[in-house]
Amino acid sequence: MAVKPNIQMSNASVPLVHEVEILDEMGRLKLTHIPGERPLTIYLDKREIVTLMTLGSAPEALVLGYLRNQRMVESPDDIESIQVDWDTDSAAVKTRRSTVDIDALTSKRVVTTGCGQGTMFGGLMEEMSQIRLPEGPTLSQEAIVGLIESIRSHDTIYKKSGSVHACAVFERQGDAEVRLLYFIEDVGRHNAVDSISGLMWLVNKPGKDLIFFTTGRLTSEMVIKGAQMGIPFLLTRSGVTLMGLELARKTNLTIMSRCSGKHFEIYNAPERVLFSQIN
Repeated sequence: MAVKPNIQMSNASVPLVHEVEILDEMGRLKLTHIPGERPLTIYLDKREIVTLMTLGSAPEALVLGYLRNQRMVESPDDIESIQVDWDTDSAAVKTRRSTVDIDALTSKRVVTTGCGQGTMFGGLMEEMSQIRLPEGPTLSQEAIVGLIESIRSHDTIYKKSGSVHACAVFERQGDAEVRLLYFIEDVGRHNAVDSISGLMWLVNKPGKDLIFFTTGRLTSEMVIKGAQMGIPFLLTRSGVTLMGLELARKTNLTIMSRCSGKHFEIYNAPERVLFSQIN
């Protein structure tokens, strides 16, 4: 059994929503809620890497997942500590060792279509040619509909204030059932998926029996991160981009869009879905 990495981490909780006064279309004064948005600058061994705009719901996990998905650290065991300080809007990461050439990695930068403009470093597109998920597992139509209903009924910041994206990971319990493992909301879907990736890395959770759901588009960046985590199912309430679909085909990912109620559309690898014709 894999040993959980020993990382010293802060627990920098902050208010996620804020109450503000507004006027409606009749000129009436009302109170409403809006989500927070904060800059978080990541420093890796005192070197400034990037500034992320985030809700701040799971900042340590966000930092860990970002470093994982950008290949800036090879293992969570390489990290000694992650300390988030909202007084300075910074996250200081200290490593025990590092074999990654940060200069070479950060010399190539791609600004993605992620909300708030995500960023990918290095040759992640080239690395995708080396990822091919195995055939299986399978998931029933009932389980997919149950997952969608679980997301719909989940208590969320979005229901209170809007303006955020949600990402969730479910685990298969056989073909017919799933259970929620992680649910993260943030101002950008790429932050939410990085936070989930960080949480998975902390407990050495493999992706082979997981299902990933997002409220945002399945762009190339989202498919890349899903493939990196080894998750065979990617679902969205929204749509799919052409590059996202092309990468899903190359990596053998099952992707579904327009997931709402009992409705979903399968864009790739439909053989993983067991149909039962729910009406």
